[in-house]
Amino acid sequence: MELIFAAALCSVAVSILLKICKEKGYNTFQMIAWNYAAASILCYLWFKPDLQHISVQQTPWWLILILGILLPAIFLCLAKSLQTAGILKTEIAQRLSVVLSLSAAYFIFQEQFNPLKIFGIVLGIGSVLCILISHRTADGWSDQPQAFIYIASVWIGYALIDILLKYTTGLGVQFSVALNLIFIYAFILSLLYTAVRYKSTGSLKNMLAGFGLGILNFANIALYVKAHMLLKDSPAIVFAGMNILVVLFGVLSGLIIFKEKLKAVSALGLCLGIVSVLCLAYAMI
Repeated sequence: MELIFAAALCSVAVSILLKICKEKGYNTFQMIAWNYAAASILCYLWFKPDLQHISVQQTPWWLILILGILLPAIFLCLAKSLQTAGILKTEIAQRLSVVLSLSAAYFIFQEQFNPLKIFGIVLGIGSVLCILISHRTADGWSDQPQAFIYIASVWIGYALIDILLKYTTGLGVQFSVALNLIFIYAFILSLLYTAVRYKSTGSLKNMLAGFGLGILNFANIALYVKAHMLLKDSPAIVFAGMNILVVLFGVLSGLIIFKEKLKAVSALGLCLGIVSVLCLAYAMI
């Protein structure tokens, strides 16, 4: 559970950094592009993939292409969803993608669910719902017809990333090669996008901020993947634990950093989340 805790902290730190930088006038799209440059370098230094002897037959090119597109694309869908559907609906879609991930753990990865694990997952989903519903008066559905498309993209996209990252952990020695190529591909696509849209590959301050973002983003993904490796027979615990903890840490950061007020329903959600994580931790024993 320590790896899941650390991965969740890094995930929330990414959101905090993006929020602060956007308020200070940074270009988030350029930051996202250069974040993958940093992630590529760190992945090479950390996992030490053998990129000089890439096997054309054994390398999962389909996985590299899909995740290389999906990782930067989900950032763009997230931004569009925030703009058209509002914060509330976007947060619900992003965090409740865990329902699809857990379904994959049961139907695709053939994980066995014991009663304590099921109870912990149910409490966790209840926790997420409580925290998000507590803000139900903050936003409403946008009248723009694209809102549904973007919100559905966020919901499905985050679940797909969870599932595909889980799949990469079963590649053995090819895992590090695939992950490094995914980051490189995502960087190239993101850089091309920013060059076409903004007629620039990024200013110095956006590049530096992007590298900082990349350090946190890589730590998040590396720890998350490592948790899947260590808990290869219990992907549901990683799926649920990660999503639950991100919401909990997100609420705490809102209280401490951004001075948001804690509503009664949010407090109930925090309590449910703590009990949920405890249940998932004991389910591993």
